[in-house]
This record gives sequence, C-alpha cells and structure tokens, in this order.
Amino acid sequence: MNDLLSPLLTPEGRALLDEVRGTAPADELAVATRLRRGHPAELVSAALAQARLRQRAAAKFGDADAERMFFTPNGVEQSTRASVAAHRARRLTALGVTSVADLCCGIGGDAIALARAGIRVLAVDRDPLTAAAARANADALGLAGLIEVREADVTEVDTAGHDAVFVDPARRGGRGRIFDPEAYSPPLSWAVAAASAARVAALKIAPGIPHEAVPADAEAEWISDAGDVKEAVLWFGTEPGAVRATLLPGPRTLLGRGLPDPRVRPVGRYLYEPDGAVIRAHLVAEVAEELDGGLVDPTIAYITADGLRHTDYATPYEITDELPFNVKKLKALLRERGVGNLTVKKRGSAVEPEELRRKALPKPQGRNAATVFLTRVAGAPTMLLGRPGRP
Repeated sequence: MNDLLSPLLTPEGRALLDEVRGTAPADELAVATRLRRGHPAELVSAALAQARLRQRAAAKFGDADAERMFFTPNGVEQSTRASVAAHRARRLTALGVTSVADLCCGIGGDAIALARAGIRVLAVDRDPLTAAAARANADALGLAGLIEVREADVTEVDTAGHDAVFVDPARRGGRGRIFDPEAYSPPLSWAVAAASAARVAALKIAPGIPHEAVPADAEAEWISDAGDVKEAVLWFGTEPGAVRATLLPGPRTLLGRGLPDPRVRPVGRYLYEPDGAVIRAHLVAEVAEELDGGLVDPTIAYITADGLRHTDYATPYEITDELPFNVKKLKALLRERGVGNLTVKKRGSAVEPEELRRKALPKPQGRNAATVFLTRVAGAPTMLLGRPGRP
C-alpha cells in the first residue's frame, strides 16, 4: 500500500489526482475505464481511492486543505478535526511552547495545526505509510520547514529537546474502538509517564474515559465542536486537578468548581439540554446553578427551570406538555397541535427516536414543529413536548 502513495506524489500522479477530484461514486467506473487507457491501472485506482478519502476528510479539514492532502483510511477516521487541533495549538502557544514532540502523529493533522501556530514539530509514527502521508502533507501545505516527520517507535524517541509533548495513542484495533485505556497503543500508563516527564504535555484520550482514571496531577478537558463531543485531553504542567468543558467554535470554556449534584425538582416551564462536553466533564451542576434550575431526575442530565436565561453551555426548550410515555396519547396530541415536523430526543429511554417518530407521526401533515423528549421524570418514563426557547 505504501508503494501506491509514492506514485501519487509524482507529476503524473498529481495530475491524475486533479483530474479525478470530485468524482461521484456513480461515475467512478466510467472515469476509471477512460483513464486506464492512458495511465497504469493501479495508479488510476490509487488516485480514485485518494479522491474518496479527500472527500471524506473535507468534513474535518475543510475543502481547501483536504484537496491537497494525502490520507489513509485509518488516517481519516482517527485524525483530529482541524478546529479542535487549532484550539489545542492555541493553548500550547499561550503556555509559551515553541517546540512539540507529536507522538503517534498519524497523517499529521495536529502537526499541521501546531506548525500553523508557529510551533516547531517533531512528528513521529511507526507505520511507514502513515509517516509518508504526514511528510507529504507537510510538504503539500508548505509546512515542511516546521515539521520533521520521523518513522519510529514513539517509545524509543528522546523528547528532551522539546518544550512540550503531545501524545495521541491509537484507540482502535482490529475489532473497532478500544475502551480499555491500557489497551491503547501505546498504553495510557506509558503515555501518562511520557507526558509527566515534559514541562508541558497534552494527552488525547477517548471522551468516555472514567473520571477515576484521570491522574491527580492532570487537568482534564472535554471538547465539543458544533455540539458534538470530539475528544478529551489530559493536560500536564497547567492546572492539576482542574476539570473543564470547552465548546467550539469560540472557545467557550466552563471550569468546574466541585459543586454537589443539583437538586431534583418538578418539570418547570423550560428544559435545558447541556452540551455533551459539559455532561462528559460532569459539570451539569455548574450549569444548573447558573440557570437556578434542577434536574428532572437524579440520573438524567436534563436541567429544568422556571425562567428562560441565556447560557453558552445548554440549549433551552419551552415545555408545553408533560405526559407519561404513551404513543397513542402523543399521536393524538401532535394531531391536535398540527405538528408535521417532529424532532425526537432521548436520555434514559430505550425507545429508538426514528421508531417513535414513525408511529407518532405516520403521515406528517401539519405545519407546526415540535420537539419531544423521551426521558424519566422522578423515575417514571415520561414524554416532554416543547419547542426551542429563545432568550
């Protein structure tokens, strides 16, 4: 597979990549047949495969960069979204970091963001194809002067000459996602030791990591982008013990204050859905205090309050109806309200949103829109009907 990347870096390969750019899946066979008349079949196949990867990568890197970069299937899947990498690079710059050892660099997404922030990067990956892609990406984006790519085992790399260390262990294996941090490659314990030895370090981990697995001398940050939780980061050399949720774009950052769990109270006029990073960081109490609200259930991260207030960390909804879980009653209520567009959200319910939407709104005809929350209120399965609140 590594042999298929090098030909794409030649003038013929680059010209072919330009020619197949934007090829739709339905057109691939016809395009491949035409191009194979003048180019080697393997090169055409490699160019079309790379074009598909670039189309997938645009969601993370943007069209302008993705169309110039080189990807592997795993590289697209595991690389950091550009906005998240840029946030991390800004934090490192603010800490006075001018050089970073990027361990397990993948196809170079984080190295690119670091270099664009003016930081010198040693990017290390042990996979030959991945390292070759990272090197090609540094060249393609004009950052080769700041990024040195090294094919090596990260556990054997001396990082002493760098201000900071960034470690991004592989969290996928042959059977999919790896949930045991000690099964990461390299293991979390090694990554923590490598991070702890540096003046400043950032260790990228899965957002579902148990809080008890966070080292006492680390700061833990959960990051979401446009409402989707993307990753968690353990920071060393910053604020030991701190917990924060960062929402992008922004950034908007909520710092934990160690508050006790919020009180449980009856459903008020408004329901607030905290951002996923806030929930993962266990900072729902901080948002509830800001809203003078409480929880609808002790096990559910929905905040309810009587007043409508603005917060950066939760989305408000005005609740119009509260009823026990009953599809027939919901169907009748939606017909009565003239609802033809139904959004289904759930927390603490086993019901599939699409299944409920199909049963409750089999023939959408109304002009109104509504949101139904499938949840528990004081332990009982409940449906809350409402609409977005506007402070």
